[in-house]
Amino acid sequence: MTDAARNKALASQARHVYLEALVRGLAPVAGVLNEAAQQLLLLPAEYAVMVARRDGVAAWMRHGPAWQSAFVAGLRHAVSHGVAEARQAMGRASQSGPLSLVDDDTIEREIIGSRLSLAMMDKASWEFTDLRTRMHQLEQLDELPAHDLLRAPVVAGLALDAWYRSGLSPSEWQMLKSTLHAEFSLLLGEAYHETNRWLIQQGVLPEVDLRPFIRRAGNSAATAHRPSTRQELSGGHEETRYMARQVAPVAARSQASRAAEEVMQLLQRVVGRQVPGFAATVSPSAGYRTVSPAGVAPSRQPAPGAAGRPSQMGSASPRLAAAINHAQEALQRRPVAGSGPEAEAPAPQQLEEIKARNQAFKQVLKQAADTPAERATIEIVALLFQSILQEERIPAAVRVWFARLQMPVLRVAVSEPDFFAEAEHPARALIDRMGSCVMGFNTSAGSGVGEALEREIKRIVQVVEAYPDTGRRVFQTVLTEFEKFLDHYFENENQASRKGVSLAQQVEQRETLAIQFTIELRKMLNEVPVQDGVREFLFHVWADVLAVTAVRSGAQSDNTKAMKRAAADLIWSASAKVSREERAEVIRRLPPLLKTLRDGMGHAGLPSAKQDEQIRALNNSLAAAFTAKTAAIPRERLDELMDQLQALDALLPEAGGLEINESLVRDLSGHETEDLEVVAEGGSSPTPAMLAWAKELQVGGWYMLDYRGRNEAVQLAWRGMRHQLTLFVSPKGRGVLFQLSRLAAFLQAGLLLPAQDEALTVKATRNALAKLDVDPTRLLS
Repeated sequence: MTDAARNKALASQARHVYLEALVRGLAPVAGVLNEAAQQLLLLPAEYAVMVARRDGVAAWMRHGPAWQSAFVAGLRHAVSHGVAEARQAMGRASQSGPLSLVDDDTIEREIIGSRLSLAMMDKASWEFTDLRTRMHQLEQLDELPAHDLLRAPVVAGLALDAWYRSGLSPSEWQMLKSTLHAEFSLLLGEAYHETNRWLIQQGVLPEVDLRPFIRRAGNSAATAHRPSTRQELSGGHEETRYMARQVAPVAARSQASRAAEEVMQLLQRVVGRQVPGFAATVSPSAGYRTVSPAGVAPSRQPAPGAAGRPSQMGSASPRLAAAINHAQEALQRRPVAGSGPEAEAPAPQQLEEIKARNQAFKQVLKQAADTPAERATIEIVALLFQSILQEERIPAAVRVWFARLQMPVLRVAVSEPDFFAEAEHPARALIDRMGSCVMGFNTSAGSGVGEALEREIKRIVQVVEAYPDTGRRVFQTVLTEFEKFLDHYFENENQASRKGVSLAQQVEQRETLAIQFTIELRKMLNEVPVQDGVREFLFHVWADVLAVTAVRSGAQSDNTKAMKRAAADLIWSASAKVSREERAEVIRRLPPLLKTLRDGMGHAGLPSAKQDEQIRALNNSLAAAFTAKTAAIPRERLDELMDQLQALDALLPEAGGLEINESLVRDLSGHETEDLEVVAEGGSSPTPAMLAWAKELQVGGWYMLDYRGRNEAVQLAWRGMRHQLTLFVSPKGRGVLFQLSRLAAFLQAGLLLPAQDEALTVKATRNALAKLDVDPTRLLS
């Protein structure tokens, strides 16, 4: 059997393993649903709700077995004949034919299916990524087909088709929705895991490497302008190995980013069905267009004329604007925790008072609204802040200040409905950033968030309140100020992080200087006949020695100058020596030169064994100079090299213009100290989405890190090298430094878990959607 035929057979068998795992797991799912249905009857409820539950449970008990049988039949038919035929066989009408309006039932079914597939992939995304990679290896397809049964939306669609066909209705689905989501998440994850395990047993990619799947834009054009690999490794253009690649990868998005956008879109669809005018004003593409110049990933940019222009809804009606101002002034007049001697009520009590007042304000604001869209906006913002203020991981004293943002956010949401379309809207981003900094695990132990941090949050809220008519601009301004504050806070004010940040900055400075020195040395020696062993020593070892000395002693110190002179002496000593006088001079200079080289390598942290290895290689190079096997360097060129080495610092490129990527950051384990641990290796190759997630992590966020036998809370305290280095600090002050790829690998393996599964406002939006599911009429009431 040929390799292609074997791979095709393996892919087919893998799909049957996947199918059987789904079928096996479905019986326990039905059992759990039966139990959940019975438990619903035991819950206290109003008479009407109790009757609806009783009827729903009766319908499930009557039609549940038929649903299970129909679902299994649909899965088996899909594997044998394809998904389209399977769904048609299950009774779905063909979508071909004349165009017509989409009815509400179809829209409702799509929404239910979208929510189910999202819930499934929340738990199964990593297993799916590995399985997709292995299937690509077997089938040689760029991507799984959209209707492949391996995809969660396809499984969700078949489950819903079977549900409706068996006689069950959307009301029964809503009744059991939470259990359905949880059980289907486990079902799909276990099926993916079982299929991956079987493929590994067959020898299909035991270690998944996703680097070949990083897609690049403009690949052919960029390649035409790059030297070949052979040319890069030759003496002609060696410095190009240290320069940024001209091929720009298409920007990958993390799962968190995609989930946030999907939540925003779902909000628009759900609210738009009740309030059509609302949907028209919050289109995610309003005021934006997508541009894609050659070699650059598509990005979201303002359309011509859109800059500075409010979104389609415009400003609030005069009555509503006045009511919002009145509500904000009333909240500002209320004393908050720590704001003065009259503020005796504890923060939890103040929170309860604020919640009650905001509920009363909501009804007044709705009466002042002129349009259904305004009333819907008031309700949604109220639901968002209701969720935020119930987040117990945020200290109550800080939640009091968060509550003060409700009216400014409502003003922005009414006038700039992009607030409901952009997960990155500055008002949302500000709340998310402040929330992530105070939702650390250490707050549960009763310790505060830090006086400086709490004081800054208070200042930011007061600034936002002071500029009520500036829209998103004030939020963007204070967001920028808050990020600058965090950098200063962790570097100078936070006792736990200050030492770790200082050490990490030294690592970054050393690495940057080493890269710059290497680039300049390669340029200087590009056309100079220097023996290969000496050349490699200067590039790979001595550039780092120069960097370490410059960081510790200063660029113009005597030590740094001595290291530069040693480089010049080495270059001269390794050039051809044809006269007796020159050879005698080399012999005289050699002992102090070798001592200087050893001292430099020792200061740079090179182990003694490595030092001996480097010295032996240099001795061989110097012996070649004595036998005149190397070319002679003209005296004029040698003098010029000496001058350039002495002035090497002045020749360095600007660090800000140096494109530092993963290929430039070397093994950092030599930087490890008692106070700084370095995670420089280990882990499987991360996916593009995981790399994107690693780049999105922001200073101040809290995580649980499982490393070297410890599982503890850490806070992201510093980022450098264009996000190529990231420092986490424990409450006790222990720093853990990651390179980008290792950070992504830890995220991928679940060894680094965020304190928040999703951003504060995204979670609040999900909670709002859940309440709207139960009672959509509240939008207009």
